[in-house]
Order: sequence, then structure tokens, then C-alpha cells
Amino acid sequence: MKSLLSACRFWAICCLAFASVAFTGDRPAYRLFTATGQPADYDQMLQELAQADVVLFGEQHNDALTHWLELQVAKDLARLKPGKLVLGMEMFERDVQPLVAQYAAGTLADSAFERQARPWPNFATDYRPLVLFARDQKIPVVGTNAPRPFVSSVARGSLKALDKLPAGDRALLAPLPLKVDFDLPGYKKMAAMFGGDSKAHGGGAQNIIQAQALRDATMAHFIRSNRQEGQTLLHFNGSYHSDNHDGIVAYLRQYAPKLRVKTLSVVTQEQLQTLDKEQANVADFVIIVPADAAKTY
Repeated sequence: MKSLLSACRFWAICCLAFASVAFTGDRPAYRLFTATGQPADYDQMLQELAQADVVLFGEQHNDALTHWLELQVAKDLARLKPGKLVLGMEMFERDVQPLVAQYAAGTLADSAFERQARPWPNFATDYRPLVLFARDQKIPVVGTNAPRPFVSSVARGSLKALDKLPAGDRALLAPLPLKVDFDLPGYKKMAAMFGGDSKAHGGGAQNIIQAQALRDATMAHFIRSNRQEGQTLLHFNGSYHSDNHDGIVAYLRQYAPKLRVKTLSVVTQEQLQTLDKEQANVADFVIIVPADAAKTY
């Protein structure tokens, strides 16, 4: 009997020792940091976001965890600001806004919406839960993006391609003519993809940057015009549209400089303990998700 008890104790100690080696510390699904890389508290972040006029949630479009977090932030801001929250979405273009409004109100069937509104391929898994939440809470949903045909025209022929647009089409875009600051960090990064300074690479690089600027400016314009005094507009967009406080933010500063704007950016890292130096200051709050987290496409 003593030998049996001794053997049991031995194996129990071995199991505990193995557990202490194999499972050390927590395994968080994400970590939240301030712009300077300090650990941030989610509830404190929410309080700051609730005081903002505009919150730009810079997402990774195919990250499942990001989309779950977006829904949580929307729910929590709705709780903190009852009746004063608006959702804005890059994922819907301005010409389909009537359909977005009908769908968010529950008066347009899923099949009709998917057939007519050109939703993104991952709409059902990644964005439909947000819209259904907004429907349940009677929160307005605003599509803010420039229609693709106009963006494509600019990418091919510069902003001059928009010079002769009729008034009805111009109403779907940011105010024209549009000024583009090629020195914004995001646009300079795009230029680097072409091998250097955007101003020295002819029409191709400049046109693509102008097309990006048309998206950024249009989103900023409709964020501003769809927010009323006292409301917080929570906007979902690719992180590259708001990182480094340029892109959408730069045009918001131009259109409505007094707006209080907060930004979030989702980044992926192999480790979640600290914020990599190159990710510092990309946004007011930086969310790290694991590099191996599930993707929706």
C-alpha cells in the first residue's frame, strides 16, 4: 500500500511539474495598448471613445477576432450612449445607401440586399452581425465609401476623370475638386511600393494615390455629414485608411477640425506581451491579435 501511495504521489508531482512547464501564464486572445505601447484597460478605453465625436476602428478585413471585437465595442458604446450612436461602414458605397437604410430597418430581405447592394463577400460572416445589432437597437447605419466605378476611373485617369461628372454623381463623393497631400505617411508608403517619391513616378503612382484619397475623403465627408451634435459615430474601415492619423483623419481635420476623433488599429504579432516598435503611434489604441488567429477568408 505504501509503495502504491508513493507511486501516486510521484506521478502527481510529475503532472504538476509538466503543467507548470507546458502552461505558463495566460493565453489572451488579444492585447490592448496605448499609442505609446503601454498596456491599456478596455473599460477606460470605452470611456474615452464615448467622449469622442468620431471613432475610427481600423480593422484587418479577414480577421475573425477583429470582427468579434467590433461588435463588442458597438454594444458597449450603445450602452454608454443610448440613442446617440451611429455606425458608419467602409463596406457599403454611397450609391446603395437607400438599400443599407432599408436593410438596417428590417424592411429589405436578405436575398434582395445581397443581390442589389453589392455587399462584400464576407458580409454574412463578418458584418451582418453588426447590422443586425444596429437593427435591433434602432441605430442608424451609414455606408460611407466612394462607389467603385468612380474610384476606378481615377486610378486610370487621375482626379481629372471626375471633372465633368453630373451633379447627381458628384453628390456621392467628397466635395470636388479634391486636394491630395502626397506627403501624408500613408500615401508616401503607397508611393514606396512604386519605388520612391510619388511625385517622381508619373501618372500611375499618382493616380492610385488619388484613388485612395478619393475613398478617404469621401468617407470623411459622409462621416461628418451623418453625425449630429452629441452623437458618436463609430466607423469601421481598413486600418490603412486611418493609421498614423492620416487618410480619413486628415480629411476630417480639413472638413471639421473641431471634431474629437479617436482611432483604433488592429495589428498582428507573433507575441502579444509587448507592442512592436514599428506599431507605436499608429493609433490612439492598438489591438494586437495573434498572427495565427482564425481568418474568415
